Amino acid sequence: MDELTSVYVQESREQLAEMESGLLRLEQDPDDADNINAIFRAAHTIKGGSGVIECHFIEQFTHRVENLLDALRNGDIAVSGKLATLLLECCDHMGSLIDILACGQTELDTNVIERGETLTQRLQDALAVMPTGMNMTVQDDTVEVETSGGGVVNTDSWHISIRFGQNVLRGGTDPLSFIRYLGSLGEIIGIETVTDAIPAAAEMDPESCYLGFEIRLQTRAGKADIERVFDFVRDECELRILPPQSKVADYLHLIQELPEDTMRLGEMLVRCGALTQSELDESLLSQSTILKQETASNISPLGEILVDKKVVQKEIVDAAVVKQTQVNEKKARDAQLVRVQADKLDQLIDLVGELVIAGASANLLALKSGESTLVEATSILSRLVEDIRDSALRLRMVQIGDTFNRFHRVVRDVAKDLGKEIELSISGAETELDKTVVEKIGDPLMHLVRNSLDHGIEAAETRLERGKPLCGRVSLNAYHDSGSIVIEVADDGGGLNREKIRAKAIERELIPSDASLNDNEIINLIFEPGFSTVDQVSNLSGRGVGMDVVRRNITALRGSVEVASVEGEGSTFTIRLPLTLAIIDGFLVGIDKASYVIPLDSVVECIEHRNLAGDRNFLNLRGEALPFIRLRELFEVEGAPPARESIVVVQFGGQRAGIVVDQLMGEFQTVIKPLGRMFANLRGIGGSTILGSGEVALILDVAALVQSVRQQEERKTLPQHLAQ
Repeated sequence: MDELTSVYVQESREQLAEMESGLLRLEQDPDDADNINAIFRAAHTIKGGSGVIECHFIEQFTHRVENLLDALRNGDIAVSGKLATLLLECCDHMGSLIDILACGQTELDTNVIERGETLTQRLQDALAVMPTGMNMTVQDDTVEVETSGGGVVNTDSWHISIRFGQNVLRGGTDPLSFIRYLGSLGEIIGIETVTDAIPAAAEMDPESCYLGFEIRLQTRAGKADIERVFDFVRDECELRILPPQSKVADYLHLIQELPEDTMRLGEMLVRCGALTQSELDESLLSQSTILKQETASNISPLGEILVDKKVVQKEIVDAAVVKQTQVNEKKARDAQLVRVQADKLDQLIDLVGELVIAGASANLLALKSGESTLVEATSILSRLVEDIRDSALRLRMVQIGDTFNRFHRVVRDVAKDLGKEIELSISGAETELDKTVVEKIGDPLMHLVRNSLDHGIEAAETRLERGKPLCGRVSLNAYHDSGSIVIEVADDGGGLNREKIRAKAIERELIPSDASLNDNEIINLIFEPGFSTVDQVSNLSGRGVGMDVVRRNITALRGSVEVASVEGEGSTFTIRLPLTLAIIDGFLVGIDKASYVIPLDSVVECIEHRNLAGDRNFLNLRGEALPFIRLRELFEVEGAPPARESIVVVQFGGQRAGIVVDQLMGEFQTVIKPLGRMFANLRGIGGSTILGSGEVALILDVAALVQSVRQQEERKTLPQHLAQ
């Protein structure tokens, strides 16, 4: 896929997301004209780009969608739930067509063609329903609106003056493709090719573009629609558009702005039909002096003269100045953004990781040498490496709001299928985390949201009987906590029925019938493979596939998922994830000759303690019981522990625990390396890293260790006959 097509695919997906978001808002506020216009602009931009890259299957279908949106924004048809559903299905089909283009395919398969034809027929059926006194027909993808008097609504004539920049051809763009697509907006009734910029043959660069055009376009489209035709070359061309019924003075000012000979341009405008010869001769004679006083880069002085001469009203000039200011500000913002391919960022992160390891090695060698100047130099180097690391990781940080916003459509569609009224509440959309994490969390979130919609929210009759609002609510929330990101999926439904979960687990032989489980362990049975409390399989649930996938995918991201539920009130699924999967700050500890890394964000404090030997696994820390786990026992390290051991107090999910180690070795920047499939199920270990000495150190999974300590304490608090 060439660069131009790649840019089109990326930008079209963004436009499609905006279009879908606007359609979802349309049902809530059908009278929002700005939203309707934004939806139309998104569709038109997608169609315009497809015309430029000559992808006709996207251009043709999107043009049909645009016909309906045009009728909608003109008030010819009314907004309805059925219409919004149709347009959302069209969005899905457009997304499929864009995916086909991204894969490099040039032909559509039979299923895609049939779906497109079905949607086309539904679009035409929707267009056929018009208010009294007006009839709309679709012929060859062109919409004609006939009034009760039998005449066709008049189209307007616009004048377009464009000069392509010399680098247009180098970017792989054909200037004529824009002219061809411009014709799809209406009829080009006059066109003149401007070749004055072509240099002498000896000076000509075959890769440079020297073309310009003066075009007369008859269309019902507006100025914004015409401008969007040239969006892909906006920074590489000079575009001027004069609206219908423009004054002669406007054309004279256009002539003055352009670099070509005045008389030649005047003759071109006459041949295009923009001016008559008499108008040109008279106006050049009478107003040339005024126009020569102005510069092409300043709207305000020209506006003052035109107002003084009573050519235009002052309000129009003021509006033009404001609009120009907005355009300049937008261009300035766009100029600050640089699109970078994801694989280039991944390569940068990998190189920074290697730099972190090399820096740690250099720092270790400097300390061993005892040279103060060398130690100082490596210390400065370490600080710079840390700054580079933080800057590189911030490049990958994206807001989770885009992921959350996808679920507006999911909630709408599933609620309609289930016959329920459900609203989606989003908070913390601005929370940032690693791009890779965002991409991989989408599927688990989808399962959890659909679970809340299907199992969580009760039927309308049940909610009314329980004194709840008829409309249920599903909430998505994200926030940062102790160096991790927390994502909550909550609903105000019926909650989890523990007795039913236990009964199903016994029926599926997941637990023995005499098993003694606390509430938390019973709830966590829903994450077991093949588990489902639904009696009848539907297209949404009942097959026992989903929640086990959630836990497996989240665990693969070094995260955890927990459930809190109150029967009759609702459930909350809490996901905890690391901010990044690549590089972390760690705290290095030792057991005998082995080294381990604890993520620094989870470390609260470190203390030394004597006489930890014995069966007890907790100590009194400033009046509070602190459970702890011995790494020496956990990893079965032989040998006796030192007389004075250290305890690293860690925190995860609001709970504290202690990790008993032989020695503390200080902070350490850590590059996380995966363990591989052989160690995928190794509990308590989240990865590995390479130390400056070249040795391998294991990275501890604090979440798993804290959970293990908590389960040990819960078993001890149970009565002896239940614990057995």
